[in-house]
Amino acid sequence: MTGDGRASEGDEDGVRGARRIPGPRGAADDLDLAAVPLPPLPPPGAGTPGEAVPGQSGAEAPGQALPGQSGADAAAPADEDAASAASPDERDTRGEPEPEPAAPDDPAEPEPDACEPAESGPEPHVCGPTGPEPEPDACEPAESRPEAPEAPKADRTPAGTPADGGPAPASGSVPVPDPDPGPAPEPCVNAAPEPCVSAAPVLPHRDLQALLGAWALSVCSAEETAAVEDHLPRCLPCADEAKRLREAVGLLHSDGALDLDATLRSRVVEGCLGRRPARIPIPGWAAPYDAETARLDALLRDIGDADWDAQVRLRWFEKERRTDRWTTVGGVISHLTAVDGLLSAALGLDDPLGGRAPLDPTERTEASWAAVGSPARAVREPWRAQSHELIRTASFAGRNVAETSVSYGSFALPLQDALVDRAFECWVHGWDIAEAVAYPYPAPSAAHLHLMIDLAARMLPAALAGRRRAGLAGPARELVVPGEPGRSLHLEIEGHAGGDWYIALDSPAALGTRETAVAQVALDAVEFCRLVAGHISPAEAAAGQEGDREAISDVLFAAASLSRL
Repeated sequence: MTGDGRASEGDEDGVRGARRIPGPRGAADDLDLAAVPLPPLPPPGAGTPGEAVPGQSGAEAPGQALPGQSGADAAAPADEDAASAASPDERDTRGEPEPEPAAPDDPAEPEPDACEPAESGPEPHVCGPTGPEPEPDACEPAESRPEAPEAPKADRTPAGTPADGGPAPASGSVPVPDPDPGPAPEPCVNAAPEPCVSAAPVLPHRDLQALLGAWALSVCSAEETAAVEDHLPRCLPCADEAKRLREAVGLLHSDGALDLDATLRSRVVEGCLGRRPARIPIPGWAAPYDAETARLDALLRDIGDADWDAQVRLRWFEKERRTDRWTTVGGVISHLTAVDGLLSAALGLDDPLGGRAPLDPTERTEASWAAVGSPARAVREPWRAQSHELIRTASFAGRNVAETSVSYGSFALPLQDALVDRAFECWVHGWDIAEAVAYPYPAPSAAHLHLMIDLAARMLPAALAGRRRAGLAGPARELVVPGEPGRSLHLEIEGHAGGDWYIALDSPAALGTRETAVAQVALDAVEFCRLVAGHISPAEAAAGQEGDREAISDVLFAAASLSRL
């Protein structure tokens, strides 16, 4: 070794056998692979590549010659790949001589192509990379190969290696992986998002304003919706209008019931009269009739022309059994007009059936149907005008006509009770029409319903006495002086319109009291009205009963007998 640290030429063979630290590799682009000589290939038939070399072990000196190799080949160092991969400039810096190509054993014989097998003999062994990853040289012992640092992967084809199937690099060349595109690069997570470009069409303000209604109903196309929604944040008037339209659409799709409250009209009228009292107020006993005729008139206004011919079932209770009859909506209105004519005649107004019409409600109805034939919508206006005239006349007369008797043929009622009776029948038949045309029709207000229940409860003693005379009820148990307490039944009506009534059992003139009660019946307000209207039988009434069973049965059947056509 010289003083500058370089190995002399005389000591080259001895130094080559020692392990040296590989120097820094040059980049793949700096390698001059064309200047690197290729080692000679073994002659054909010399041996099968990949077989163990005879007489060589892992501890054998790296300089020992292999069969078929020259002395120069046997003295090749273990890190020959690293040394051969170095550029000429690096070799000059380290003082290493450039390796000379070894002379082949038979110079006249051409070298076989490394990519094609020989025509005879075993397939020649080709050292070097054959896949995407470099493999160790199979021509060198495993023990003598140093662990070289990993070279950076380069997707470049080395110089001198054709891409169309030319000869592969032989042993001793720098293994360069084949070009492989590999997996696609992953997107950068921290990359800035691309700016969102709206695809909404550019529309003039007038067109956008015209689209607000359709947008609120969600019937715009995708492009129109995008254009409107892009415009709303920049236009305050359009945003306010769009908000109001969306709120209106929400009301159209409300989950709540759209049926009007039965007390709405009475509350509105009461509020109006509270601000400006009527100069001529409607009497309290006429208010139920005024409210129920107004509700029925609203129903008739809402139904179509075809609904006037809808079949309506009228039901009532007669001689221990229910009876029904079918008619049309116009037939029901004609029936109400005929019976209301009894009140008009009592007040001195014109009777719609004339002066010689019968007094019995059923007979009047038959006469009206026979005269009108098949009534239709034309009967609404006469009924409406008649009800308005009754209310106006009763309001102007006031207390002077409250006790005026109204004859129903077999019985008579004062005008104040007759108007409540007509209000009850107007509600019941309005309910019948609503069922026929599928129209919502709630019960009357609690105050008006209470007046109807009170009238029916006051009529029960007379109805019970009439059934007793007809042999349809049990005999009286006691003789009672008129106006004195006697046996009674406690009628309890539940609900806001309910209350407690004590029905005299032995005489219509007797006084019913709590102390003389022998039985009790509890009913819902609407259920009791349905029983009185003949829509359900006494056996179907969901009644809580306690006490004298005979008295309870007599009172329930008497309530059902109050119904009529």
